[in-house]
Amino acid sequence: MEMRTTSPQRMSLWAYTAHGPRSMGFIAFGQSAWLRASIPLRYFVGHDSGGFDLASAGNRRTNSCWFSVWGPFGDLTAVESFALSMEYPLSKPSIELRDIHLSKSDEGSEFLDPGQHTDSFGQWAHSDWPRKIHSQEQLAAELAAEDKALAMPAAFGYARYGGYKNTQARATGYFRVEQIEGRWWFIDPDGHLFLSTGINSTPGGGAGFGSGPGNERTNRRLDAWGFTTGGQQRPGTIMLRWPRSLNFLGLPDVYSPQFATEIDDAANSQCAPHRNDPLLLGYFVGNEPPWNGREAELCSLILSGPDTATKSALKTFLAPGDTPNLRREFVLASFRKYLQIICDAVRKYDPNHLILGIRFGGRMADEALIAAQIFDVCSINVYEYEPTKQLIRAAQISRRPILIGEYHIGVPADGLSAGLVQAKDQTERGLAYRYYLEQAAALPDFVGAYWFTWKDEPVLGRMDGENYNIGFVDVTDRPYTELVEAAKLAHQCLYDVHSGKQLPYARHPLASDAGAPSTPWSI
Repeated sequence: MEMRTTSPQRMSLWAYTAHGPRSMGFIAFGQSAWLRASIPLRYFVGHDSGGFDLASAGNRRTNSCWFSVWGPFGDLTAVESFALSMEYPLSKPSIELRDIHLSKSDEGSEFLDPGQHTDSFGQWAHSDWPRKIHSQEQLAAELAAEDKALAMPAAFGYARYGGYKNTQARATGYFRVEQIEGRWWFIDPDGHLFLSTGINSTPGGGAGFGSGPGNERTNRRLDAWGFTTGGQQRPGTIMLRWPRSLNFLGLPDVYSPQFATEIDDAANSQCAPHRNDPLLLGYFVGNEPPWNGREAELCSLILSGPDTATKSALKTFLAPGDTPNLRREFVLASFRKYLQIICDAVRKYDPNHLILGIRFGGRMADEALIAAQIFDVCSINVYEYEPTKQLIRAAQISRRPILIGEYHIGVPADGLSAGLVQAKDQTERGLAYRYYLEQAAALPDFVGAYWFTWKDEPVLGRMDGENYNIGFVDVTDRPYTELVEAAKLAHQCLYDVHSGKQLPYARHPLASDAGAPSTPWSI
């Protein structure tokens, strides 16, 4: 179909059949530009078999638009109609459609209007908005004004490692976790109670993304905004990377002796250099396994793939009878073996730091959360307005303190989509930050939360197509003031909220002019 829309909001594309609806997520990049979207019908039928985490398994990028392949799925016999829908539409959006037809080949998804679609700053070129940058001089002036404001950071009561300086527990020289009077805390190297707040992909070393070339402005921002984790020469975490030679939906050949050798080598090279670093909280060992609920399909991929040790183990396991339940049992047993090999290797080369978990996404099976008992901390990614139900469940099953590895709230604005959870404007996005973080912090098993992500995603999509307005800064490196000010307020009261001395912020954010929805778009 050829289309033009006035809004960058996410849509759902529906195929209604006599047997039920089929759906996929859909985002047209930018706004006010004609484009062609060539949509593979197979995405209504089922998942692709590729991907190693939830994003890579479900997101599909083209040059003009983006698809999210999550269902509901089914065959395309007896199709009665197609439809586009938009949750919580803002500003009375319009969608123009022309030249809709079926094709036996992929005609390509491209912009149809000539010219550049982004400007020299990486912003969407075909529309304007109040905070849009129009010159280098304007950008320099705004960043200079921010630098002056950063000269007077707010007071948060932090000690040198980010723990609360008016508290004291046993000091070990490294970060650890402890349950004190029924509430879990990180304990910093000097023995101060610590709650870990950070932003993924922070320049210079972010929460969950290791270290890199930092800059002085990033550290000043993190200090001024009250974040305790991320940046250069500040407490941080590391996401460990493992060989991806052969895997099916993120599950490698775990029964192969070579796999254990590769994990050992990778743990040695990544962990041994950090074993004496007091600034390191610990390691994430993976992210969002995509096979949850797809165990039977995963086994089919293994059985139809090359000969491997895992394939042989699966055949033996299924010899008494090939049933969905047995397939599920095999995948879960393989997952436990995978975690055991990894955690043994990490602890072998670095016994001083925490294993922060695999950052589960979606609603993982109980058995997977039980397996998380091998970690020091259970990490989950929760994209909701309020994460309390997921945190309570994860804590009850894993019996570990809970760290939120990813969350965000976005706004459909400035040529960008809102992300997985929508606020109606930047003011509401700030309130949504307070609501989410303080509601989570009020729970006794909470030990921290990391926002995803530092900078807005590209307007024409990152590698998998996401183009979300979810940064603390935009593509020109300017902070969203409303979000920053709300974060500072939340961080100033977080100790009291987690200690039970203060109630959490209670006003639910608004997703649209009509009011707050009961549930967000979620995967």
